[in-house]
Amino acid sequence: MSDPNLKFDGLTKGYNVGKPNEVAVLTGASAQIDPGEVVALVAPSGAGKSTLLHIIGLLDTPDGGTLEIAGQNMAGQGDKMRTLMRRTTLGFVYQFHHLLPEFTASENIILPQRAMGVGLAQARERATDLLARVGLESRANHRPSQLSGGEQQRVAFCRALANGPRLLLADEPTGNLDPETSDHVFDMLVGLVRETGLSALIATHNMDLAARMDRTLRLHNGTLVAE
Repeated sequence: MSDPNLKFDGLTKGYNVGKPNEVAVLTGASAQIDPGEVVALVAPSGAGKSTLLHIIGLLDTPDGGTLEIAGQNMAGQGDKMRTLMRRTTLGFVYQFHHLLPEFTASENIILPQRAMGVGLAQARERATDLLARVGLESRANHRPSQLSGGEQQRVAFCRALANGPRLLLADEPTGNLDPETSDHVFDMLVGLVRETGLSALIATHNMDLAARMDRTLRLHNGTLVAE
């Protein structure tokens, strides 16, 4: 069996630690996600979903516990390593696509590759291939304003996959889409995960969508409970 792309154990996180108004957000969250898995993360508002995603995405640090991404122990790693992991090993997709409006669909996928030193011809070829996989090869030279909401989000997924990450983190990635478009974008995402062997942790309030994933993790009282 392949090693997990994500493994964390006993993650804790609180705010105003040691003060009378201390708030414990994570109290020992543990889970692992294997290659090719699509896992739903569900939680009511304020339960700590964003905090957990920020810690896994190396945008925040836990107070305690262990975190491994693609076999790399992230405990005590400095900013340089954390930044490198975010660029090469993690992919991010949000509820809003956050595409750069002045660049074309293809250029939005080329830019993160160029930031990693990939040559222009290779980066363009990668962008073309990714857009073809999601049925947008004919829209490569269109700017975001010329694309539908579903098309923009598909480009955002391609951008997240541009540097070949091992773990994709998505926060309500279909929240701004109508149900039919949401289904299409979700099916495309699952296909890409299966095809590339990466792992995906998708935070969602859509329980119908969560039911279509491999399994669901519910954040409850600071810990994760499998459903």
